[in-house]
Amino acid sequence: MIFETLFQKLQEDKFLTLETTPQHEPSMHNIIEKIRKFNLDKKVDGFSTTDNPLAKLKYNALFGALKLQQEFGKPVIATMSMRDRNKIALQSDLMGANDFDVRAILTLTGDPAKMSDQPHTKGVFEANSLMLLKMIKSFNYGMDFAGRPFKIEPKQIYPFAVVNSYAKNFSTLERKMHQKIQNGAIGIVSQPVFDVDNAKKLLESFNNAKTDVANMKQKSQLIFGVFPITKLRTALFLSAQVPGIHVPQNWIDKLEAAHAISEEEEHKVGMQLSKDLFNELNKFHPKVHLMTANKYDVADEILS
Repeated sequence: MIFETLFQKLQEDKFLTLETTPQHEPSMHNIIEKIRKFNLDKKVDGFSTTDNPLAKLKYNALFGALKLQQEFGKPVIATMSMRDRNKIALQSDLMGANDFDVRAILTLTGDPAKMSDQPHTKGVFEANSLMLLKMIKSFNYGMDFAGRPFKIEPKQIYPFAVVNSYAKNFSTLERKMHQKIQNGAIGIVSQPVFDVDNAKKLLESFNNAKTDVANMKQKSQLIFGVFPITKLRTALFLSAQVPGIHVPQNWIDKLEAAHAISEEEEHKVGMQLSKDLFNELNKFHPKVHLMTANKYDVADEILS
């Protein structure tokens, strides 16, 4: 029932999820304790778990999602990346997760295996995330990806996908979103947005992308990624090094001026910019995925 409620909120209401990144340790204890410390489970509609981001070894995203659901009774969107699994492993994981009611899946292609902290790691990459969306669609019709029916039909799976938040040519993003909506994504989570005009342009592109998809006009929703910036160096790094993200010059200018005063001023200014953005987005499209790189005190500040 928790996923049906999450889907309903995504369609009709304010929608807020908080990202968690399982750690390089065989436990979710620290993350659970921090969420509990700041009462974040009372402030969000659900969580997400990341899947070995940057190809660095972490606790499994599906088990992390199960653990959070058991602890807080809130739905968790578990990330699955194509990098580490072939068709057999992907479907096997979907079946096992389904039995334990882990049924919201964020489909990712995954970061390159060459970034890994595990020597000589090879990526699998049978295809990109569209193939995983197609697999989930097959499961939702009661069959595996090869078209073989299940004797026991899987419970409904709720697929999510991602999109860059910025491009010089937004028609590129529009085309990618169209493909993902067409393949069943009920929610498309953007890379972090830092500018309201950028967000409005992305939402316009999203609405264009879903207009011609049969039965999906009301179903699929855009979810704005929000990543609070409290340091100048983070803004500079994201702006220069991460494709598909645009940090406005006025953010960098304000953080630069604050950085020259003190670390406290830098944090204060960054937090105010991030809070203002969060509030502005909620005024015209209150569907947000908050990413704080496990800094739950920052999440608490944004949501207070």
